[in-house]
Amino acid sequence: MEFRCAIGQDSHRFSDKKNKPLVLGGIEFEGKPLLANSDGDVVLHAVTNAISGITGVNILGDIADSMCQQGITDSKEYLKEALKYLDWEIVNLSISIECKIPKISPRIKEMKLSIASLLNISENRIGITATTGEGLTAFGQGLGIQVFCILTVKRSLS
Repeated sequence: MEFRCAIGQDSHRFSDKKNKPLVLGGIEFEGKPLLANSDGDVVLHAVTNAISGITGVNILGDIADSMCQQGITDSKEYLKEALKYLDWEIVNLSISIECKIPKISPRIKEMKLSIASLLNISENRIGITATTGEGLTAFGQGLGIQVFCILTVKRSLS
């Protein structure tokens, strides 16, 4: 059995525009949207980046920019694109969200279900934690949201 592990990260500041919803982990939250060309789903962006860390195929960048230009701004689609290159079984996904707003804990179950569905894995393979970081960073002070995740995958040696 061969194992790999990769870190994914993304962050966005809040936008003053009210033209789109705040989306995290594929679900809508109350509050200001994040400033981004896409829907700004920092959770799915971090997961997409972690998958890129395993496959070596960077989705967020030229590929996602091209998709945006085609009008594809749903971060679920970027994640689906990344999954096309992943020939590993997902063992575990650990997600850490840093923000002051919105309150994440009441929606963790929904987020896990959404992400599990997108990754085609059981929700018990996903852990999500949230912190304000004691307000020491711009994210904990309410200026945006930052997400880190660690993805562990495995496959049989052939």
